[in-house]
Amino acid sequence: MKIPQLVKKPENKSCHNVQWIDDYSWIHQEDILEVLKNSQKLNPEVRKYLEEENAFTEHHMSDTKKIQKDLFKEIKGRIKLDDESLPYKDHTYEYWTKTTAKGNYSIKLRKKIGSNEVEEIWNGDKEKEKLKTEYFGVGDLEVSYNDKYLGYSLDLKGSEYYTIYVRDTKSGELISEKIEETSGSILFSLDDKFIYYSKLDKHHRPRKIFRHKLGTSAKEDQLIFEENSEAFTVGIGLSSDEEYYFINTSDHNTSEQYYFHKNEEIPKPKIIKKREKGIIYSVNSWNGNFYNHTNKDAEDFKIDICDSLEIQNWKPYIPAKDEVLIGGLTFLNNWIIRGEISNALGKIYVKNLESKIEKEIEFTDEKVIDPGISLQQRDRNTDLIRLNYSSPKTQSRVYSFNLRTEEKKLIKEQEIPSGHNPDDYIVERLECASHDGRLVPITITRHKKTKIDGSANLLLYGYGSYGNSMSPGFSSTRLSLIDRDIIWVTAHIRGGMERGMKWWKEGKLLNKKNTFADYLAVAKYLIDKKYTSKNKIIGMGGSAGGLLMGAVVNKEPSLFLGIIMAVPFVDSLTTNLDHSLPLTVGEFDEFGNAKDIKEHFDYIFSYAPYNNIKKMDYPNILITTSLSDNRVLFDEPAKFTAKLRDYKTDNKLLLLKTEMNAGHGGKSGRDGAIEEIAFDYAFALKITNKI
Repeated sequence: MKIPQLVKKPENKSCHNVQWIDDYSWIHQEDILEVLKNSQKLNPEVRKYLEEENAFTEHHMSDTKKIQKDLFKEIKGRIKLDDESLPYKDHTYEYWTKTTAKGNYSIKLRKKIGSNEVEEIWNGDKEKEKLKTEYFGVGDLEVSYNDKYLGYSLDLKGSEYYTIYVRDTKSGELISEKIEETSGSILFSLDDKFIYYSKLDKHHRPRKIFRHKLGTSAKEDQLIFEENSEAFTVGIGLSSDEEYYFINTSDHNTSEQYYFHKNEEIPKPKIIKKREKGIIYSVNSWNGNFYNHTNKDAEDFKIDICDSLEIQNWKPYIPAKDEVLIGGLTFLNNWIIRGEISNALGKIYVKNLESKIEKEIEFTDEKVIDPGISLQQRDRNTDLIRLNYSSPKTQSRVYSFNLRTEEKKLIKEQEIPSGHNPDDYIVERLECASHDGRLVPITITRHKKTKIDGSANLLLYGYGSYGNSMSPGFSSTRLSLIDRDIIWVTAHIRGGMERGMKWWKEGKLLNKKNTFADYLAVAKYLIDKKYTSKNKIIGMGGSAGGLLMGAVVNKEPSLFLGIIMAVPFVDSLTTNLDHSLPLTVGEFDEFGNAKDIKEHFDYIFSYAPYNNIKKMDYPNILITTSLSDNRVLFDEPAKFTAKLRDYKTDNKLLLLKTEMNAGHGGKSGRDGAIEEIAFDYAFALKITNKI
């Protein structure tokens, strides 16, 4: 089949109104923001190119149709389709959600406490059918405190422009005018007269908080807070004791917080602490005290306490620990619960407020787990909580746990209808030295029958940006590869916070190349230890993980059999230079400011995947993107593919697949998500000759 060719820049001519930037760009990125709102504005030449690439990909994946169907059936067969969540007991009702075998979206249910009459107040599949839309993204579902109203937000394109609606839970009638172009989050006021929401500006950044009076026009909404910095975005929430509203404004590296009391008729937010570059803080309120979770004088965070925000006399409450990430607090009347992360593993601690004794909660004998806690009721006068954990080989388990007696009772286990035996799998936690001697944690999951003699293929997953840690939790989808003798490995590389804030700092800005070096060090270590061999590794990463994939494949392509890149951030220099884009300005402290600082320009240019494509052999590559993605604009992977086609000197697969009705997270709905996973896995099985 003919290889698609991006229309090349003509000599001294215009070309169907396509606006050229370089040989592989055809449109200004800022113009693409208009496409996100209205895909009909997409230039015909661009649409033609994307459709040709899709046809090319379809042709070369045609021999995987059967395995895609098998994988879809297999992955879906591991999901309990008719399932219900555990109920949460509010003041008057118990609320929970359920899914059905035929549906793709959740249903929200409730019943009055003490009653058996169940009400359905939301059905995603019915809502989608009413709107006759292909893409259906639900941003938020919130019930008012008097239980009378349901607030919900919808994105019907995948572009993350959410429209907010509020309706009566009994009649289903809308009680307020819809509010457009919001971030999607909804907060009801405690008196049920208002909702608070954040509005997106022209650059798709939430920088204003509004209060909307239910039943009135959105034109009358009251602006209660505005952030002046282009780099900061805002959100609003309620304190744990429901006494204060907190407004948080931040970029990835610095934060500032404001508060106002629940009884203020006209909210006048007051600042808690002025922003200080590099300092993150978050204050919560409980039982007459305020708790500040901050990295001020504590690189990996600490928690301070005081009894007044007007006269702030902060004292240590939870001290800092080196390379141990101190998490936030969950409050009950007699207990405070908190988490820690160290060496890419989480722990949960509980403090008895009567005895002042704190101890770690033991979940299981397994060492590599992803633990968590949740509350089962709104009333905090209880000793009961829910513990939950999973591991790479063990499905999610939820226990009712009595903090006083330490009695633990299993109340829900993730059911795998097609069957699953954790004992068939082996999970290992190793670490290897990177180029500078720093030890990188590695989580390995493999079938017990897979030989460790260098013969196995291996999928190496990585991310390494924004301080996001990769938790060692359970994924039933991965079993489709693991059961076929492909070892799944997660590299906990720098740029995340698996070893605390220092781990993040060592993988961003002018240290970004540590992220890539860590990943390559893990790959070579796994080869040395006979988990796999050179040219048997499949690299996988999405979004900023796609930046990782692009950087490492440019640097050492011969290590890899294949690369799977989802919505990849591969034209990172061009995006960083365009300050009109939604995320660029807010990420100066993550990637740098190439437009204003030459050192940053030179450094980003030295690793940006698009700018470092070379004339050499590359492995098999699958790139997926979405037309309505506003986080990583579709032109990044499209132009990366076009340039790579011209430069690469091999005959291996280079496939670009663009979802024409989706956003950063891909297709909407359960089946849509499974289809995308099945496609990616089919590519992996194709290049490993396992179909």
